[in-house]
Amino acid sequence: MNCEGYPLIQSKSQLAMQSEAELEFAYFLINHSVEAAFCLGANAQFIYVNNATCFMSEYSREELLSMTLSDIDLDFALHNWSEKWQTLVTSGTGNLLTFKSRYRTKGQRIFLAEVSLTYIEHQGRKFCCAFIREKGNEVVEMSVQKWTDELRDTKVHLQQEVSTLKAKEAELETSLSLLRSTLESTANGIIAVSFEGDILSVNQKFLDMWQIPESLILSKKCPRCKTFFETQLKEPEAFSRLLWEVSSESDFESYDILELKDGRFFAHYSKPQWLGEKIIGRVWSIWDITESKQTEEALRLNETRFRTLAETTDASTFLIQGTRLCYINPAVELLTGYTRKELLTSFDIRRLIKSKKRRLGSRQSEGTNFEYQEISILTKNGAERWLACAVTILNDGLDFGGKPVELISGIDITDYKHAESELIQALKQAKQLSELKARFLSMVCHQFRTPLNIVSFSNSLLKRHIDEWTEEKILPLLDHIQAGVEQISHLLDDILLFAKAESAKINFEPKPLELVQFCDGLVAQMQMSSRHNQINFVSEAQSLTACIDKKLLEPILKNLLENAIKYSLNRSAIDFTLSIENEKVIFQVKDSGIGIPVEEQQRIFEPFYRGTNIDHVPGTGLGLSIIKTLVDLHGGQVSVESEVGVGTTFTVMLPSVT
Repeated sequence: MNCEGYPLIQSKSQLAMQSEAELEFAYFLINHSVEAAFCLGANAQFIYVNNATCFMSEYSREELLSMTLSDIDLDFALHNWSEKWQTLVTSGTGNLLTFKSRYRTKGQRIFLAEVSLTYIEHQGRKFCCAFIREKGNEVVEMSVQKWTDELRDTKVHLQQEVSTLKAKEAELETSLSLLRSTLESTANGIIAVSFEGDILSVNQKFLDMWQIPESLILSKKCPRCKTFFETQLKEPEAFSRLLWEVSSESDFESYDILELKDGRFFAHYSKPQWLGEKIIGRVWSIWDITESKQTEEALRLNETRFRTLAETTDASTFLIQGTRLCYINPAVELLTGYTRKELLTSFDIRRLIKSKKRRLGSRQSEGTNFEYQEISILTKNGAERWLACAVTILNDGLDFGGKPVELISGIDITDYKHAESELIQALKQAKQLSELKARFLSMVCHQFRTPLNIVSFSNSLLKRHIDEWTEEKILPLLDHIQAGVEQISHLLDDILLFAKAESAKINFEPKPLELVQFCDGLVAQMQMSSRHNQINFVSEAQSLTACIDKKLLEPILKNLLENAIKYSLNRSAIDFTLSIENEKVIFQVKDSGIGIPVEEQQRIFEPFYRGTNIDHVPGTGLGLSIIKTLVDLHGGQVSVESEVGVGTTFTVMLPSVT
């Protein structure tokens, strides 16, 4: 206590009483203020409101404290409360933020007010104090300004709409002009009928086609108009049914043909005119088909005549389009063995026509529209038949989808072709025979000349010196003469045997024959005449008997062994084997001689043919031909394997083993 008797320090109770008094005075002050005041939290929720705020908003204090500013502020979304709150926080305590906004009372009254916000931080709490003042007079100004702006915007919008409509009107006028030009330039007559049945529009082509007088009023309601059309037609009721009586509301499309009394034909097509999902009228398109009808009638008549001719003729007649048959006559069925249904149903012509060959006729000129062909046909049973055909292309005159059709008419010349083939073969054989004869004569002259020269020369020496020479000098000449005579005799035997084989005068008479013994004897005989080449005979069986013609088997084996000896110039051994396989007797002769070129191995069995590498080895070229003929008589086979400079192996296989 100081000297004057006053306390220096106030007690806590005294301070509390003073704070309560201040709060009471502040409460009376804020709630008796004529200006609305309230406190807002960070999320714009009301945390305190005074009486003036309740009066202005028409809400109770309890109602407001459960609401946020956005519940009464019409422009709350425009203010961006989060941004304003951040601005208040950044500015700090004591700074003021003012803005205008529209508010709605509980009774739905809207008023303009100015709000001033101050940011407060107290005892760790963050909030703002707001004071709101109504600006009622400015609402009218804002409304008038808003209406003015809206009227201005509406005027601009209307001006844009008018410009757009004018552009569309101009575009529509252009489209209508193009449509009119199109309708007037089309080759079809066009007529449009309204929903009520009135004829709205026709083009000039429609008027010209029907030859409508200018005085005639085109309308379904005009009896004179209907009478005019009916008098033009052969069947007036058809016109009434198809055009006049058809409702413009009908949703079907139609197509039909009208025949006029003057011989003309009009095709008509009609369809409903839709606007969205509603029919607003009907449009008819009519065109003149008189010429096509006349062509159709002429084609029908020609088709009848063609069918009558084609069905009664013996010549085979085809109509072909690509790889498909369009028509055949009965003669084709008889020729091919196929039925009409088979040939005209998905049948590929390439299965029928095997080949075509063009033939130039003596009277065929370049101006003709057809050509002669020889066509090979493969029938259903696989036989080949030949046709002599006249072929032409039909590009017009017949309706086949606009694609060309090939007309073929032919007669069977199969017998003629066979006779022709036989004649060609006979001529070929005659030519070959002539060549063989010439070659034969040349060969005979050449082969006989050498031994004859030896005989003649030796005989001449003997005549001249027989009285002077001793027996020692004479014997070699006699041996030469004997060898020449034997060579000539051998040649004559080959020629005679070949002639008999060619003329089929050799009889095949198989009899049981012991083959091992037979081959041993043949080898011994051959070995005596050829001491320079060893013949090695090997048999897989000690004894083997088969039904074989001995007189034919001997020249077969003898010729094979002689050829092996003749062409083994190096005097090498000859291998001769006998074996059995699959009830066939197999003879094989193998040498190490000059061999046969590969390209000549197929011809060595031809008469008089000799290899190109034989040099001066004598021979007639008949041996292998004789072997082939005699083996064929047995029903056997002969084959050859050879390599030039290595050797040759001949194999003969004969049947009938017992």
